[in-house]
Amino acid sequence: MPVLDLKSQLGNLIKLQGLDTQIYGLKQEKEAKPAEIKALEEEFEAKKQHLAELEKKLLDIQKQRKDKELELASKEENVKKLQGQLYQLKTNKEYQAMLQQIGDTKADGSVIEDKILELFNEADAVKAEVDKEKQRLLDEEKAFKDKKGKVEARIKEIEGLVADLEAKRGQILPLIDRKIMAQYERILASRDGLAIVSVKNNSCQGCNMFVPAQVINLIKMYENIITCEVCNRMLYIEDEAS
Repeated sequence: MPVLDLKSQLGNLIKLQGLDTQIYGLKQEKEAKPAEIKALEEEFEAKKQHLAELEKKLLDIQKQRKDKELELASKEENVKKLQGQLYQLKTNKEYQAMLQQIGDTKADGSVIEDKILELFNEADAVKAEVDKEKQRLLDEEKAFKDKKGKVEARIKEIEGLVADLEAKRGQILPLIDRKIMAQYERILASRDGLAIVSVKNNSCQGCNMFVPAQVINLIKMYENIITCEVCNRMLYIEDEAS
């Protein structure tokens, strides 16, 4: 059975880690994209809500105006009815009372007409707001679609980049011993995509904990894979293994 060149194995693991770091970062970015799109959609929906509120306000005003117009028509019909009864009255007192009733009904109608005019003006003002808001929303919708399109384009770009990196990864895998690779994969999965790190200034670059001199000597011997006693990541001396 051939003896493993551990220094060479570590060198290949370092190259692999370089690729895996990129892959991990890109996948993390991709996983965040749906939430980014959802936030854009929610932001746009919130802006649409203001238009919906204005349109409801306009409908309410139009309904009030319609109700007042029906009320006015009823008053006018009542005036005609009362006027038709004037000539049927037999006493001056009844006649004067009827005239008073007709005058009061006309006065009520006049108040209603003023309210209808007020509602017309209010509806025109709100309608202008609605039209303005619709135009603003067209611009907002364009901006929303542009932003969403960029996010979706980035997702596709990430997928392409990951595919390229996976292909490069596949070229390195055959160069690494299966047992070492299995150990690397386990650490990679449990340590946020970072399985092998260098030791600098007697510190593990994965967790920043102190690495004793005797451990550094063991790393330099290249007899076994040495891992950090704290974070369990594989260790190497950068100047030697790179």
